[in-house]
Amino acid sequence: MQAKYVNPFTDFGFKKIFGEEASKPLLMDFLNALLPKKHITDLHFKNVEQLGNAEQDRKAVYDIYCESASGEKFIVELQKAKQNYFKERTVYYSTFPIQEQAEKGVWNYKLQAVYCIGVLDFTFDDYAPSDPKGEVVHTIKLKNQHGNTFYEKLTYIYLEMPNFTLQESELLTRLDKWLYFVKNLEDFQTIPQIFNDAIFTEAFEKAEIARFQKQEWNEYIQNLKVYRDMKNVVDTAFDEGFGEGFDKGFDKGAKKRSMEIAQSLKQSGVAPEVIAQTTGLSVVEIAQL
Repeated sequence: MQAKYVNPFTDFGFKKIFGEEASKPLLMDFLNALLPKKHITDLHFKNVEQLGNAEQDRKAVYDIYCESASGEKFIVELQKAKQNYFKERTVYYSTFPIQEQAEKGVWNYKLQAVYCIGVLDFTFDDYAPSDPKGEVVHTIKLKNQHGNTFYEKLTYIYLEMPNFTLQESELLTRLDKWLYFVKNLEDFQTIPQIFNDAIFTEAFEKAEIARFQKQEWNEYIQNLKVYRDMKNVVDTAFDEGFGEGFDKGFDKGAKKRSMEIAQSLKQSGVAPEVIAQTTGLSVVEIAQL
């Protein structure tokens, strides 16, 4: 059966629902559900490409980068597959909205809060022995040796979507509804009764493939092919044991496995930038394959 709604784990689908100017009400509702102590009333989309202070500095390209009316910064990233140094990449990305707040001349170093949110189509699988297994929402802050928060204005939130297994009758919170929406959107043929408000009505309208213009349709189909190819190659690599070195650094075996995955993705027509994000290799190394 042909899907009625877009796959939100594709770059196109994710940005269609949350990253367009007309999507601000949806993104605000999602962020307020994720951060219930906040009350975001307006958002301003910012340039998703962040450059370093010097020409040789590496850049960061976000999926969604926005700022609230009070000046707080929000990075929202969709991550489709594991990659080497994924957590380090998130930390690196968070430094740009911090650095951009620097003012010329005399400055007192007062910073606005930065939130880095990752929607993950995979699980970490590297929990500490004391951590509960199978959690969906992971919230991380800088803490001292006593477990007390040292700095309140830098927050990392990871959503491990494979761990979300609630059914429609079990949804209790606004965040539950959003996670259920994202996890199951491509499989819906009709709108479930639980999505009975204006925000979700708008979300389903934006996600309906039949409403796409021809150019949007072509872009989505290409995105969907890349997503499926990448997911199949990475899943196969892990099934065959190639992925055991992921998130453990570039030892010789892990580097070899990353090169094999990159080569398969390249043969499938996946863009070098996407391959680099997936494998942790550089674009130069990928070009030499």
